[in-house]
Amino acid sequence: MQTIGVPSDDLALPEVDAVVVSLKSRSIEAELAVSRSRAAETWLRGRGAAHVLFKICSTFDSTDKGNIGPVMDALRADSGDRIVLVTPAFPETGRTVYQGNLFVGSVPLNESPLKDHPLNPMHDANLVRVLARQSRTKVGLVELSVVTRGPEAVRARLAALSADGFGAAIIDAVFDLDLETIGIVALDHRVSVGASGIGLGLARALAAAGGTNACSATSDAAVGGPAACLAGSCSQATLGQIASAEKVMPVLHLDPERTVAGPDEARRALAWARDRLKDGPVLIASSTTPDQVAALQARHGRDAAGHAIEQAMADIAEGLVQAGVRRLVVAGGETSGAVVDRLKIPGFLVGDEIAAGVPVLRAVGAEAGDMLLALKSGNFGGREFFSDALSLMR
Repeated sequence: MQTIGVPSDDLALPEVDAVVVSLKSRSIEAELAVSRSRAAETWLRGRGAAHVLFKICSTFDSTDKGNIGPVMDALRADSGDRIVLVTPAFPETGRTVYQGNLFVGSVPLNESPLKDHPLNPMHDANLVRVLARQSRTKVGLVELSVVTRGPEAVRARLAALSADGFGAAIIDAVFDLDLETIGIVALDHRVSVGASGIGLGLARALAAAGGTNACSATSDAAVGGPAACLAGSCSQATLGQIASAEKVMPVLHLDPERTVAGPDEARRALAWARDRLKDGPVLIASSTTPDQVAALQARHGRDAAGHAIEQAMADIAEGLVQAGVRRLVVAGGETSGAVVDRLKIPGFLVGDEIAAGVPVLRAVGAEAGDMLLALKSGNFGGREFFSDALSLMR
């Protein structure tokens, strides 16, 4: 199950093997990210969690002020762990770590299109350096040559690093088998840090030990009704997915300047959508190219422009639900967070996988009633992602 923020005591939790507490803490002040993460960790421990993964983006996007390092430091101190394993590797999506450097496909992160995150640009692929700049502890490396020798070799390397005063270690991973080794070792500890890939390793290690049912938690009951898609990410992957969607559904591209200026652009989008929902799914996109994003930020300020667009997309999502939409696909991490907050959805049951790292989600406790959503990071999914998602959201 996935919850939005630390749940209130009146949220009924079904019997599940794992709970994800979503915090939307990637780009907020480090001090606030730490306090929210510690509150979530305390809540999870109080309900029996033996291991807590601080889930980060597979592009490790952050700044020299955080928020990965400060949160890791706080969770490590609270857990009592001497050293924390860290890896954003997710080979199925092309994110691998070798000699401590993050690769996207065959190129280092800082040479890939993913370097141009609108909030946290990433211009250094060496994760040991990146994490060291934002953490109070020494950061070491567990090389691939160690990982391929299995769990005992990794344990020995971590023990040596810990004895030398290192409190964190970037760990290489190129194949899923590497993640399985990492998952086995991570369960020796109370805290780990990583992207969805390390979740794969943890889940397989738990399943092998007989500690999980390894099945979907969602109901198969159909929701029906109108469906819509929203795209707020400016990644090349999402821009390609929008272009593909234009072949099979109506697509409206928002005007960035009008979106930042006030609510009229969101109202125009809703009027456009209401006229078309009866005929099938529609897609509304605020996504644009990195150059256009940079120009918009230069005119209005990075934070102000981002917040205005997020709120416009949240306004549109709210209006779509009021118009009867109960199946909603959202592309972009910040956009997804804004939409879920606006719709006041306290949690989700995790269902079938649409693409690597992107499942169908069934809302729990939503004011609008039964809903299916798909929320994806901008860089995830294949070119036909929107069609693929809708085909699984009945």
